[in-house]
Amino acid sequence: MLPRATSWEALHAGFGWDLPLRLNMAAQALGGDPAALAIVDLTGPARRDITRGELAAMAGGLARALAARGVVRGDRVGVLMGQDAWCAAAHGAIWALGAISVPLFKLFGPEALATRIGDCGLAVAVTDAEGAAMLARFGLDLMIPHTAPPHPAPLDPVTTGPEDPAILIYTSGTTGAPKGALHGHRLLTGHLPGVELSHDLLGQPGDTLWTPADWAWIGGLFDVLMPGLALGVPVVAAPTRGFDPETCARVIRDGAVRNVFFPPTALRMLKAADARLPGLRSVASGGEPLGAEMRDWGRRALGVTINEFYGQTECNMIVSSCAALYDTPPGAMGRAVPGHQVAVIDAAGRPTAGEGDIAVRRGSASMMLGYWRNADATAGKYRGDWMLTGDRGAADGPVLRFVGREDDVITSAGYRIGPAEIEDCLLTHPAVASAGVVGKPDRLRTEIVKAYVVAKPGMQAPDLPGQLQDHVRARLARHAYPREVEIVEALADDGDRQGDAQGAEGARGGRRLTVRRWPARRRKPSTISGRVP
Repeated sequence: MLPRATSWEALHAGFGWDLPLRLNMAAQALGGDPAALAIVDLTGPARRDITRGELAAMAGGLARALAARGVVRGDRVGVLMGQDAWCAAAHGAIWALGAISVPLFKLFGPEALATRIGDCGLAVAVTDAEGAAMLARFGLDLMIPHTAPPHPAPLDPVTTGPEDPAILIYTSGTTGAPKGALHGHRLLTGHLPGVELSHDLLGQPGDTLWTPADWAWIGGLFDVLMPGLALGVPVVAAPTRGFDPETCARVIRDGAVRNVFFPPTALRMLKAADARLPGLRSVASGGEPLGAEMRDWGRRALGVTINEFYGQTECNMIVSSCAALYDTPPGAMGRAVPGHQVAVIDAAGRPTAGEGDIAVRRGSASMMLGYWRNADATAGKYRGDWMLTGDRGAADGPVLRFVGREDDVITSAGYRIGPAEIEDCLLTHPAVASAGVVGKPDRLRTEIVKAYVVAKPGMQAPDLPGQLQDHVRARLARHAYPREVEIVEALADDGDRQGDAQGAEGARGGRRLTVRRWPARRRKPSTISGRVP
């Protein structure tokens, strides 16, 4: 998609969004040469290569089956699968009908699933056998193409435009339930320039793309899967449960992978194992800053300069580095991607030379249409013509640096975790009187979730922290449970999210908890290190 250029300045000077009146992401991702390789499937006992024609026919058959079940334009349809060719086909089938796909995550517990299913009014979902068991309690109409594959059929997308709704992706917030970011069919186009830059101009002969990140998140779905398909770059599908360097090396070898998006936690695990991964042409990473030491290690161990990129569910892939075109100083996240006007602004909404709020101007193709049925939250996301990212930063000419988050979203192992959901889940335990959740710095995961809990009288059992961890893992999500739980005497969280941080070593962003611990002579067994799955 990017024009040929030899510098960032030339790219920006010659770039503009050229969005057609008719645009459907199903045709964009699944069209093209039917004989070309689309997905390298390593999820089974042997490698299976799936062509673009086969993938399109899978999506076409699913679209007909969904239509036969009554799915029409504007309906929301869940997709609960891991890295799997049927996952790609399911999204394409839903978009082809003019319906809205809703990615769901295998690590969600019943409460997290119920919140999303209820909020958007899901009635139908495409899933596998494991996902069907997870969704059985919700009374949805389930399609399981792995066990009952629909007859292949031509993919014939309905007429849609760039602003027509296509996908609803839920994002963790600082207060209340997760919000659904509703995106139009221009979302894929909006990601392409940043994905190309972050992989040193992706689309070179022999390129093959993979990420250990789950395709249920925007990082896996729109930083890898759909852009790879749209650019004609084969994408590798592999099991995503857990990450270890040996499995990573095997996937790269068996899939002939040359381009990888590694979440920062995966890079830290590779570094800790002193791993070497030869044969890569590009490595991209996003979600949190890496630092100079990690970049130096990447050059030695991976043979490439790791390109960092930046964005969020509401407007993704807006900043990137690209070692093939320009240098990025240590500690910086890169420059604005062509087509996205990104700036650091002050309280009045004006670009500033000092520290301020990182924001992106209206007009970015990857910007959401708005939060699902939440006009107030949508309006609150903007300051004039600028969408606020919730992050603080500083600009040095075109180079942007990340300073820190303005809110209390927790970044752990690449996941963005809202404390409110965890607190609400803890409060459903019969022994909990009150709870506060913060992020605690962690060398491997950037942060871990830490919970401070006040127990009800007579309920301070020695194993209560472990009970609460299991409670959150089972009911909410396995990736969001508190890895540390401390039972305290009293807890307060003032309304303006400021105040006394005593005792809250995990306090971050704008949130401060006031914790009163038990005196030493009265302290119960109160802390536990989280069990790593």
